[in-house]
Amino acid sequence: MTRAGKNSRGVVERSLASFVDALEHAFYAEELAKKNGLLQKLDPRVKIVAILPLIVIAALARRLWVIAVLFALAVAIALLSSVPLGTLARRVWLGVLTFTGFISFPALFLTPGPAISSLPLLGWTVTAQGLRAAIYLIMRAETAATFSVLLVLCTPWSNVLKALRVLRLPVVLVVVLGMTYRYIFLLLRNAHDMFTSRKSRIVGRLDGPEQRRAATASVGVLMSKTIQLSGDVYLAMRSRGFQGEVYVLDEFRTNWFDWAMLALFITVAFLAFWFGR
Repeated sequence: MTRAGKNSRGVVERSLASFVDALEHAFYAEELAKKNGLLQKLDPRVKIVAILPLIVIAALARRLWVIAVLFALAVAIALLSSVPLGTLARRVWLGVLTFTGFISFPALFLTPGPAISSLPLLGWTVTAQGLRAAIYLIMRAETAATFSVLLVLCTPWSNVLKALRVLRLPVVLVVVLGMTYRYIFLLLRNAHDMFTSRKSRIVGRLDGPEQRRAATASVGVLMSKTIQLSGDVYLAMRSRGFQGEVYVLDEFRTNWFDWAMLALFITVAFLAFWFGR
């Protein structure tokens, strides 16, 4: 096989690996939701009501030590919920750090204030206020993202949707969230099947223009299939009487533990709001 042929195979194999990895992440989240941890024991409605205020307060707090305490609380909840810290580091912390670090990087030099350091060769001056602003942004994003991911990892998606309807969220929004979740997996499956069939047919050399034409054709066919599938699924759901309500076999029942944890979370959220003003 020529080098170009190997490169074309490499592109297809990397695409297949990414699809499989995405599906494995989804299955892993379902396994975490079945564990006997702190968040897994709570009523989904309680989890949403308890965690959403913490996410908002973490994003709005003005004191760094309050954000640090909330982040430590999120880590403690992850440990009590049997969520490995390595999973959070790979899926949340590293990505958020990279993205927010890139965004906040100019603030290190553009924010007025006393200089504390300078970059060698470039001569750019790092200010104290700029460093503080960057740390604030990164810590807020890390904390809010950690709470959000814990909520999703420790709760089956169908239960999240049902809890949102119980909390009187609009039907349209719940339908959009539910359909988006399903379409993502259908899209991944269709893409996986397409690239698998293409991989089985690559036996010779593909030059640059041919690779681009093949990629363009695959994207077009995949989009066409996705649009057609979305219409078919919607019509099938409507024909079965779907009106936006989510029905699951599990019935939500609150007990004393749910109420106690809800009171604890609300107390922590109030204290964080009070001291973080």
